[in-house]
Amino acid sequence: MNKNTAALFSGLVFGFGLAVSHMVDPGKVLGFLDVAGRWDPSLLLVMLGAVVVTFMAYRAISHRPKPLFAPKFFLPTRSELDRPLIAGAAIFGIGWGLAGYCPGPAIAALGLGTWEAPVFVLALAAGSFTHRWFFETRHRGKRHSTA
Repeated sequence: MNKNTAALFSGLVFGFGLAVSHMVDPGKVLGFLDVAGRWDPSLLLVMLGAVVVTFMAYRAISHRPKPLFAPKFFLPTRSELDRPLIAGAAIFGIGWGLAGYCPGPAIAALGLGTWEAPVFVLALAAGSFTHRWFFETRHRGKRHSTA
């Protein structure tokens, strides 16, 4: 199995898991987020299952010298909570709460034939490209002004 086949297989398993757990249904997600109203705790079990699988997988692969399809492990090196991380998490949470989608489930929901998922994915892409354009332009301007 090569790197692209592994990525395809992983994506299919992830998307299938999202569909089976109903995380592609914004109503289900919004019910989970409505802790002060009609709270639906069922997605908590999905998250718990994901944490358990990830914990076991990290334990299993931590003894390997390298991944199967990459020259080395790419693990986070920073552990501090800074302003951009907190602001990004807040913006992500607001978007998740408003739409009932986060990026993975929204992409998986593209196959459901609703109009909301493609609109969300297009807005997600527009926001990502806008952020990239804004910060790259800003940093490029700073680099040229100090030279």
